[in-house]
Amino acid sequence: MEQKLKVFLTVVKHMNFSRAAEELFITQPAVSQYIKSFEEELGIKLIDRTNKKIRLTKAGSLVAYYGGEIFMLNEKMKQAVEDLAGEVKGKLAVGASYSFGEYILPHIVADFLAKFPAVDPYITIGNTQEIAEKVIHNEIDLGVVEGTVASDKLIAEKIASDKMYVIKGKKENAEKRVHLNEETWIVREQGSGTREAFEWFAAKNGIRPTKILEFGSTQIIKEAVEAGLGVALLSEWTIRNELELEKLKIVGGGNLYYERNFYAIIPDAPFMTKTAETFLHFLRRD
Repeated sequence: MEQKLKVFLTVVKHMNFSRAAEELFITQPAVSQYIKSFEEELGIKLIDRTNKKIRLTKAGSLVAYYGGEIFMLNEKMKQAVEDLAGEVKGKLAVGASYSFGEYILPHIVADFLAKFPAVDPYITIGNTQEIAEKVIHNEIDLGVVEGTVASDKLIAEKIASDKMYVIKGKKENAEKRVHLNEETWIVREQGSGTREAFEWFAAKNGIRPTKILEFGSTQIIKEAVEAGLGVALLSEWTIRNELELEKLKIVGGGNLYYERNFYAIIPDAPFMTKTAETFLHFLRRD
């Protein structure tokens, strides 16, 4: 059944029999035979084929969802068995929220690979909620996120802290006094740890913005602030270069800030691969 499921999931991935055959290095008739045999084994039709197009039946969608999880768990099982040999190697799937993932994680991974060159890293960047979902569904081994994640399916451990500062564009009039309630605030989307930090910061300091602009990445926010569109609350990690180049300026001389924590999140499960566990220890060290 394992091979039939693999063929089915590959067809679902491409929604095309020919492309699935190319990826699997088998013929298109062989793909069709695998799908037919799989449908006979399950006793239900999984794929409708009409006018050279295919679509999943309701049963096909269910099998694709649960089959995907089964396949990923099967791969994790094989990795865990290989780990008994004691060598740190193979695939390492790590996810991180934007601030940590884009500015800190690359350096940590580079140091890790210098010590364990047989590891094959796969990095995913997303907002906090997206990374948490990927860990829960076993799409990645572990994640590093900012903010809180409410789930009994995850274990969270603090690994780093960070200060966030209010910034404005350097081009703005230096004598102009910043009135935080009157400023346009440029923020990240809902579900982002940076957005959650802003909301905590605003509540703590009694800030009720009259206007908010919502952007989907830290880089766009920095560009918008530099262009004079408003102010933002961003991590010190993300603005170092812009401060050195004098493109941005910290409001309040660094006395107005928000301190937050970053957490490693792993599935609440009895096992981790040796490679993932070793990387988690590496994160604790850093």
